[in-house]
Amino acid sequence: MDGGPAAIEIVHETAVMSVLLLDDAPVNVLHMSHLLQKLGSCRVEKFTDPGQALAWAQRAEPDLAIIDYMMPGIDGLEFARRFRAFAGKATTPLLMVTANHGSDVRYRALQLGAIDFLNKPLDGPEFLARVKNMLDLRASQKKLASRADWLAAEVEKATRDIVARERETLFCLGRAAEYRDPETGAHILRMAHYSRLIAARLGLPGAEQDLILNAAPMHDIGKLGTPDHILLKPGRLTPEEFEIMKQHAMIGYCILKDADSPVLRAAAAIARAHHEKFDGSGYPDGLRGESIPLHGRIVAVADVFDALTSERPYKKAWEIARALEFLREGSGAHFDPQCVGAFTRDWDEVLAIRERYQEAPA
Repeated sequence: MDGGPAAIEIVHETAVMSVLLLDDAPVNVLHMSHLLQKLGSCRVEKFTDPGQALAWAQRAEPDLAIIDYMMPGIDGLEFARRFRAFAGKATTPLLMVTANHGSDVRYRALQLGAIDFLNKPLDGPEFLARVKNMLDLRASQKKLASRADWLAAEVEKATRDIVARERETLFCLGRAAEYRDPETGAHILRMAHYSRLIAARLGLPGAEQDLILNAAPMHDIGKLGTPDHILLKPGRLTPEEFEIMKQHAMIGYCILKDADSPVLRAAAAIARAHHEKFDGSGYPDGLRGESIPLHGRIVAVADVFDALTSERPYKKAWEIARALEFLREGSGAHFDPQCVGAFTRDWDEVLAIRERYQEAPA
C-alpha cells in the first residue's frame, strides 16, 4: 500500500487534459483554441456542429466542455442536457459561453449541469483563468476517483485475504473431523466442489455458490463427539451404535449454530440437514421434501456420491457407474431429484473435480 496515492498524484499532474470546444462560428473556435494553446498540456477537440460534438463526446472522455449557447438546431442548453445523460459525464466540468445576459438562461443552464459562464466578447485573461480553474477541478476529481479505485482495490485484496484465511481455517476444521474418521482431506475437497457445482447448475447466485463451497467441509464436524469404538468400527454398526452415530448431525449443529460468521451458520444448517432424506426417512428431524434446507439437500448428493466412489478401510470404492445408478434410483426417495439432475447433467465437470482432488500418496 505504501506509495500508492503519491504515485497516482504524479500521473495526473503530468497528464494532458482533453477539452471539447464547440461554437457554430469558426472564427470563435479559432480564437478560443488559440487562447487554450497558452495553457500548455491541453488537447483541444474543435467542433462547429453540435451533432458531431455529441457523437464524439459519447465515445470519448473530455475533461472540460466549452460550448456556445446560441447555436442553430441544438443550442447550448439542449447540448448540456444530452451531454449530461451520457455515461460518465455527470460531473465533467461544462463552461457555457453566451452573448445572452439574461438570468433565465443562466438558471436553466445551471439546472442542466453548466458549472460556469463567460460572456461574449471574451476577455482573454478571464477566459484562461476560468478554464484553468475548471481543469484544476477536473484534475482533482480524477485524483479522488483514482484514490477511490485504488482504495477499493486494496479493500478487495484485503477481503480476499481474509476470506482465504477463513476458508483455510474451515477446511482445517473439516479435516480435523475427517482425521477421526477413515475419510480423507481429499474427500472434503471433492464433496465441497461437487456441492458448488450442484449449486451453480441450480442457478444459485455466485455468492451462495461460494458460501456452500466454504461451508460444506464442516458437514461432519459433529463426528468429533462420536466415540472411537463406534466411529472406527470396521464392521456393521448395531442398531444401538447407529443411534449414537446419528447424533453427530446434532452435535455438529450445536458446535456451529451460535457463530456470527454466515459461513459457519450455513455449515451448522448443513451439518444438521445433510442426512435428511427427501421421503422423510432421514435424521435427525425426519424432514421431507423441500422442508429440508436446500444446502443440506445439495450436500447429501455430493457427500454420498464421493463416499461411495472412495475406498475406505472397511469397503472397496464403487465403480462410478454404479454410484451414479444409486443416485438415480434414490432420486425422490433419498435425494432431491433436482439436485440429482443438476449433479448428473454434465458428467465431464464431475469427473474433472474427481481427477483434480486425488488422495495424497501414503
